[in-house]
Amino acid sequence: MRIIAGLAKGRRLRTLRGAALRPTADRVRESVFGTLGERVRGARFLDLYAGSGAVGLEALSRGAAHATFVESHRPAARLIEENAERCGVRDRARVLSLPAIRALGLLARQGAEFDLVFVDPPYGAGEAARALEEIAGRPGLLAAGGMVMCQHSRREEMPESVGPLARMKRARFGETVVDFYERAS
Repeated sequence: MRIIAGLAKGRRLRTLRGAALRPTADRVRESVFGTLGERVRGARFLDLYAGSGAVGLEALSRGAAHATFVESHRPAARLIEENAERCGVRDRARVLSLPAIRALGLLARQGAEFDLVFVDPPYGAGEAARALEEIAGRPGLLAAGGMVMCQHSRREEMPESVGPLARMKRARFGETVVDFYERAS
């Protein structure tokens, strides 16, 4: 696994062995960031169910101002910190080792606001839709004009819209689907 573009381009990322993580494939990350384009520059990025941190680290490498990583698996959360250090972006990264839904509540109470949110929960548990509902239901967590990207199995149904969020694009990669939701300004 490596960073695809930006300041840390080519840096290799460490991952955990075994089934604890399912890293987002390079081609999926390439497509996501191709869709986002210049929106990444200066953005406040939330990587929910972060795993190795590859997506949030890619955002930082491409110019995001800050990234918050949420990963409940403690060894993976420590690995994200190591990977951020390897990429030279540790000063712009915050890692929370909490369950995702609990972390969203904490971040909302702290007044955190994000321009871009990437959601990549374990497949098949319905957590992508639940996380999307939580984000939509917490005013202020997603900035006006913000975007949520939900990665999920093609077998999982995702809504067309939730509260102020409406799906604007869907990208398919075999078993994997990424839905892009935008918040109305």
